[in-house]
Amino acid sequence: MKKRTLFILIALAAFSLALAMPAPAKPRLMLLATGGTIAGAQASVKDVGYKAGTFRVEDLISAVPQLKDLADLAGEQVVNIPSQDMNNDVWLKLAQRVNAVLARADIDGVIITHGTDTLEETAYFLSLVVKSDKPVVMVGSMRPATAISAEGPANLYNAVAVAGHAGARGRGVLVVLNDEIHFAREVVKQNSTQLDTFKSPNRGRAGVVNTGAVHFFDTPTFVHTAASEFSVEGVTTLPCVEIVYAHANLGRDFIDCAVAKGAQGLVLAGVGDGNCTEPALAAFRDAITHGVVVVRSSRTGSGLVVRNVEINDDAMGTVAAMELNPQKARVLLMLALMKTSRAKDIQEKFCRY
Repeated sequence: MKKRTLFILIALAAFSLALAMPAPAKPRLMLLATGGTIAGAQASVKDVGYKAGTFRVEDLISAVPQLKDLADLAGEQVVNIPSQDMNNDVWLKLAQRVNAVLARADIDGVIITHGTDTLEETAYFLSLVVKSDKPVVMVGSMRPATAISAEGPANLYNAVAVAGHAGARGRGVLVVLNDEIHFAREVVKQNSTQLDTFKSPNRGRAGVVNTGAVHFFDTPTFVHTAASEFSVEGVTTLPCVEIVYAHANLGRDFIDCAVAKGAQGLVLAGVGDGNCTEPALAAFRDAITHGVVVVRSSRTGSGLVVRNVEINDDAMGTVAAMELNPQKARVLLMLALMKTSRAKDIQEKFCRY
C-alpha cells in the first residue's frame, strides 16, 4: 500500500512539473508571397484556365489554420504575379527582402510562395545571393486555390514544417511540393500539369515531408547562400544574358541579333552534349571575339556538359555548364558577369556552384 501511495505521489509530482514547464518555443517564420498558381483562382471549378496571383498572403495563411501549430508565422506580399512574368527586377527585390528579413534576430526562417513555371530559376538565384544559413523554403502548387483537391494548402503546411525544422539550417534554399524536398540547384520542373512535376534528375531529392514530418536524405555538395561569393546588396540591374535554343537547321540570326542588342552573355541550350549547327557555332565564335561569354548547356533535361566533349572549349573560348540546365546556367552567368568576363574564371564558378 505504501509503495502504491509513493508511486501515485511521484506520478502527481511529475505531472505537476510537466504542467509548470513552459511549452517549447515555436520557430518564428516569415512568409513572403509572390503570387503564382498557389494563389490563383478559377472562374469555375470546371475551368482549366485560372488567374494566378488572385489571393493575397493573408488568404493563404488563413486557409491553413493548422499553421499556427507549427510556427509563429507572419506574412508579407512582395509581389502578386504569375511566375511567367518573373523578372530580374523582382529577383533583386525579393533577394534583398529575404536578406533583410533573415538578418532579424526575431526570424528563424523564410517561406516563399511562388508560381511553378520559373520557381526553379528563382530558387537557384536566391541560393546564390542569400547571405544566411537560416532556412529558406520555396513552395507552390500545380492547381489553383479554387480547384477540386487543390494541393496548395498541404504544400504550404509542409513548407512551414521544413522551414521550422532544425535540420533545414545550412542546406541552402529548398523547394517543397508534393511531399518532397529538393535542393534549389538540383530541382527541375519536368511536366506541364502533373502534381509530381518537380524532380532532381542528377543528384536526387533532398528529403521528404509528409503531414509535417520531415526526413532529410542528404546535404548539398555545392557552394550556396552564406558561403557564396555573389551579392546583390545595392545592385539595381543584372547583366543581359539570353538563351539560344538549338534545333535542326539553326541559323545564326538570333545569335547575331542578341549580340547586336547588347547581350553580355549567351547560353546555348544545345542538342545532346551542348552542341549545335555549324552556322550557329560560327556566330558564337564571332560573339566571343566581341567579348560575349558563351556557355554550352543541354536541352535534354539532365546529365553533364563537360569541357571539350564534341566542342573544343579550350580552342573556342566557351564555358561548359556542367550539370546546370540552360535556365539555371543563365542565372549563374548573370551573377558571374558581375565579377569577371574571363571565360576561364567563369568556368571555375560553374564547377563550384
